[in-house]
Amino acid sequence: MNPYIAIARPDHWFKNAFMVLGVLLAWFYWAYRPETEATFSFWRILLGLAAVCLVASSNYVLNEILDAPHDRHHPTKRFRPIPAGQVNRGIAYAEWILLGAVGLAMAAGVNRLFMLSALLLWEMGLVYNVPPLRAKEWPYLDVLTESVNNPLRLLLGWFTVIERQVPPLSLVAAYWMVGAFFMASKRFAEYRTIGNAQQAGDYRASFRYYTEDNLLISMFFYATAAALFLGIFIIRYHLELVLSVPLIAGFFSYYLRITLRPNSPVQHPERLYREYGLMAYLVLCVAAFVGLMCVRIEALYQIFNIPGPEAPPLWQW
Repeated sequence: MNPYIAIARPDHWFKNAFMVLGVLLAWFYWAYRPETEATFSFWRILLGLAAVCLVASSNYVLNEILDAPHDRHHPTKRFRPIPAGQVNRGIAYAEWILLGAVGLAMAAGVNRLFMLSALLLWEMGLVYNVPPLRAKEWPYLDVLTESVNNPLRLLLGWFTVIERQVPPLSLVAAYWMVGAFFMASKRFAEYRTIGNAQQAGDYRASFRYYTEDNLLISMFFYATAAALFLGIFIIRYHLELVLSVPLIAGFFSYYLRITLRPNSPVQHPERLYREYGLMAYLVLCVAAFVGLMCVRIEALYQIFNIPGPEAPPLWQW
């Protein structure tokens, strides 16, 4: 059973912690506007988290199946269960369908919008992996389609609490660009580690068009776009968050520093919890974000000449 468990990548489930921001954002919005229809249930959130883990694992299984011929050209991924010949492909396809079906059935038990978001997460696995589109083989599109899972997780977290409204689109877009920065950093580190353009292209088709320079430039683009969208959210909804900007910029810089290491650990995001300095910095950023959401600093509105906060209703579904 171990190879079949391995291709579902339960060690990647920690990525679903990105749902937490959606839950927190929904709670803050409900606290500001208590007339908002919201449901706070630990079991509902847990059910949603379990559903997303299964849907994500379904996507991972499909990824492992379809990537196996290319993984044989990678210095370490060639030892994965499928390219190493430890998995029956028919059983693996059945595992893909079963995990997706169970995950989506559980998602339906949360609410309609949560289920639709989970379905979109599963469908993005098809867009990313399945020919003829197979977005992962197209430069830049590979990063954007993989990182769209970030805002989807934000929405999934939000919909476990609030069902009839969507979160601010400026924050959703910022979350997407943050994910794109992480994914482009991963590509950059992988390309440098392989160290051979021909071998890199055999492993991943998009690497035939990438260079270290254009990957680094794309990382700069995604980080800048994330900052601009986040700025829109801060100005429109809670100016106090502007005090967290230096910390957030420092986090991007810290992550870039790790990316530039030889054989960088960002190639394996599921192992980044071992980067204790990065994790401590992340906790500090989250704590600052949550803390600043709970306060109002009148002087900031005077300094920046901005009217006091009066959060408008979010878009009705």
